Amino acid sequence: MEEQIGIVETGYEFLLAYAAQGREDDVEGPGQKSRDVIRELDAALGQILGALDSDQPFNDVLTEDIGKTRKAFTLVLAQPRISSELVDNLNASMHLRAVLTDLFLVSEAARISASS
Repeated sequence: MEEQIGIVETGYEFLLAYAAQGREDDVEGPGQKSRDVIRELDAALGQILGALDSDQPFNDVLTEDIGKTRKAFTLVLAQPRISSELVDNLNASMHLRAVLTDLFLVSEAARISASS
């Protein structure tokens, strides 16, 4: 799951940079990569869902937050163009931010458990 968390973190960083570029669309330059990055993020979140242990109580929260985030990805990917403003709104989404925080929390808890 650490690899998928890394993909989510790297993808979010790309989207932050893309949002700051003021692009109207994703037709040329770095904008072309935005759809691929969102698809990679979506796939990584799907893999994380598949790896969750249903016995862990926090996983219900993580599952819900991932589901909402993936629906936001679907909305963005369905658009004919992906502007920086659209991505900025995606980045600001409480759902995406919640998933990032959830993943960092789970990752740190696993690290602490492993070192005990």
